Amino acid sequence: MRKDGAWQLAHVVLPTPSHTAAYKGHLVKVVKIFIGVAIILGLVLLAVIFKAQRSLLYHPSHFYVPLTEAHANRAFHEVAVGTQDGIALKAWYAPATTGPFTIVFFHGNADSLYTASHNADPFISAGYGFLVSEYRGYSGLPGTPTENGLYADGRAYLRYLIAQGVRENRIIVFGHSLGTGVAIEMANEFHVAGVMLAAPYLSMPKLARVHFPFFPSFLVLDRFENEQKVKNMHAPLLIVNGFDDNIIPPEQGRKLFSLANEPREFHSLPDRGHNDLFNDFVPLSLDWMSRISIQKPGS
Repeated sequence: MRKDGAWQLAHVVLPTPSHTAAYKGHLVKVVKIFIGVAIILGLVLLAVIFKAQRSLLYHPSHFYVPLTEAHANRAFHEVAVGTQDGIALKAWYAPATTGPFTIVFFHGNADSLYTASHNADPFISAGYGFLVSEYRGYSGLPGTPTENGLYADGRAYLRYLIAQGVRENRIIVFGHSLGTGVAIEMANEFHVAGVMLAAPYLSMPKLARVHFPFFPSFLVLDRFENEQKVKNMHAPLLIVNGFDDNIIPPEQGRKLFSLANEPREFHSLPDRGHNDLFNDFVPLSLDWMSRISIQKPGS
């Protein structure tokens, strides 16, 4: 700079090696603190989701709508069913009239006995029997829903029908969404006539990965491993997906179909999502049931 007519060099203080090292050390500490806070927050978030995962999976209604107030099909009557672990359940059952099969319906995670019952009307009209099952903890019933609990409930309903004289090979298990996992398990445990799946998933860990990609699969408690179990099924299988399903990716249903044994059938419904596919599902399923044969016990 210029001073008194002469040029002088500005005095510039360069950082010494000790200053540079101190700055780097401070920066490292800040980064470590930031990483530590991020890890702690991540672990807290994982802990919250782990603890709350069943409340995220199951959305039970906590009140029971009596059959007389539900405006359900008049062919229904209420039945009391007990599980092997002592849970008192209720179902609505319409025995078959002219059809050869009785359908056991396992609904989705946010449905109830009341809301699910209206899906039965076209099947009852076609002469088929229809039992709308209800899970523990839903519709005001006792208990808390878990994977093993829902399987115990499913067994109780099928055993009830068998005790009523409905042969095992005249039962068709029908699941929607969450209920597809129960239907597949029952098809592995009982010699059923057929399996109908609407909006199925591969497994709960793989579905959780879609909605919570940061949540480790090994922390999923209720796993519903449909992908593995479908390989062991030999009953006729119908899978139907809504092409625009934004809850369960349709490709999971298609993949499940690719793993299944024959006889199998798959339909993807255009312009249909997760909960609006039943009107299109009905004619497909009625046609499918008219074409399947009654399985011989042990075949």
